[in-house]
Amino acid sequence: MSQVRPEQLQASLQRGLAPLYFIHGDEPLQVGECADAVRAAARAQGCSDRQVFSVEPGFDWDSLQAASDSLSLFAQRRLLELRLPTGKPGDRGARALRAWCERPPEDTLLLIVSGKLEPAARRSKWVQALETAGVSVPVWPVEAAQLPAWIERRMRAAGMQPTPDAVALLADRVEGNLLACAQEIEKLFLLGGPGPVDADAVAARVIDSSRYDIFGLVDAALLGQAGRSQRMLAGLRAEGVEPVLVLWALAREIRTLAAMAAELAGGGQIGRVLAKHRVWDKRKAAVGGALKRLSRPELLDLLAQCARIDRVVKGRAAGRPWDELLQLTLRLAGADILRPSA
Repeated sequence: MSQVRPEQLQASLQRGLAPLYFIHGDEPLQVGECADAVRAAARAQGCSDRQVFSVEPGFDWDSLQAASDSLSLFAQRRLLELRLPTGKPGDRGARALRAWCERPPEDTLLLIVSGKLEPAARRSKWVQALETAGVSVPVWPVEAAQLPAWIERRMRAAGMQPTPDAVALLADRVEGNLLACAQEIEKLFLLGGPGPVDADAVAARVIDSSRYDIFGLVDAALLGQAGRSQRMLAGLRAEGVEPVLVLWALAREIRTLAAMAAELAGGGQIGRVLAKHRVWDKRKAAVGGALKRLSRPELLDLLAQCARIDRVVKGRAAGRPWDELLQLTLRLAGADILRPSA
């Protein structure tokens, strides 16, 4: 019948129920929310009887057909939900699904929730049969460039009015983890309610949950605030933060700086480079200052130091993790210290 994107599913359901919905992908938040939307629409249309089948090794495909043939004493319409985690029904399952599509049972809605489909599976006859008989909802991971728009849509759907900086900050912090992002948006709404939301509100209400936070440490180092960076690092250590998390944040920032430095060396304009890498307005001064202070070779040397610290943290090289992190942080802040030995 049709193929719709996750954000189009609600409107499709409001136009009426199809006999079959096929949701597939490896992004758990969106897959789960799409399935919830179908279940809710089915309940609203009188499908009060629901049966769930999980396809595991040895699954009896005849049980699915048997369930559709049996009459419910309590519901005029029913929802049969088939969970296909691997996205591979096997030969017998493929035949069963094609047979279902040829003669969909009346008063029965079939919801198939599947894992990611391999390219060969997307071209298979059973998938084509499902897409012809009902509504297919392919769920793809949200790319980094698409994440800000996804965040803004979700915040506005909750009644919030985020500024571009608020969206950019949240996108930067969640690193593409949609489940974590959804939780942060929910927390932000609970703390601030509907209405305007700026970057300061995001930082205050959601991101900065401790006195000394990791991202605050990164920004202090970028601003060249060596003393403050040292105090913040000591605070993180005292709070029991794992060294690997601090290293992750510093290495991620240094890696991004190195990429931007390479683009600037190739003739790129600072404004365009910062925009390409989604640097929000209130961080542009810090990031721009770090790019002026540190050359690309220096940044690559800092990345090599990150690799060494990673070995120290994992016990594969001699050294004290927090002392090594202090050296790295001070170098990023521009402090004049001795370079670490290889």
